[in-house]
Amino acid sequence: MPSYLFWLFSTIMLIGGCAVIAFRNPVSSAMSVVTCFVGLAGLFIGLSAFFVGVIQILVYTGAVMVLFLFIIMLLDLTDEQKRAKGFAPLAAGLSLVIAFLVQLIGILSNTPDKVAPPLDAATLAGAATHFSQGGIATALKDGRLPDVQLIGQTLFTGYNLPLQILGVLLLVATVGVVALSKKQAE
Repeated sequence: MPSYLFWLFSTIMLIGGCAVIAFRNPVSSAMSVVTCFVGLAGLFIGLSAFFVGVIQILVYTGAVMVLFLFIIMLLDLTDEQKRAKGFAPLAAGLSLVIAFLVQLIGILSNTPDKVAPPLDAATLAGAATHFSQGGIATALKDGRLPDVQLIGQTLFTGYNLPLQILGVLLLVATVGVVALSKKQAE
């Protein structure tokens, strides 16, 4: 990925992230999250993770944000109340930023400088030994990188329970918002 594209997509993500916080209207904030997702998809595509980039656009930008916008519209959050700004929210925000920076510096200072191996046919064939005979091992031996199959196997074997919990959590949140909006309408 050329460095100017990295900086372009990173700038798009940062502007979108700052806009999420800066906008007072919830719909505008949700649309700013869409901007962040588009920038992130551009970074994934620049890293040759085309499937993940396309899924980022289809699933997050398309489906999840439409769901969020639907929930925001159901709650009718257009009228917002101005609250007196105190010291406690500012202190909490600053402490979170400081905690994040401490963690980031700790991780970056302990990360070894390793270079990813090249994805040539010999490296892929060597990686095929980690998989049993099947579609993934055959594709790796042929010199192809089956990223969709690798993501699917990793997601549904190693992270199946968190995936199911996340699905239930989203369902409960959606049902709760619908129940709250019907209660307010009555």
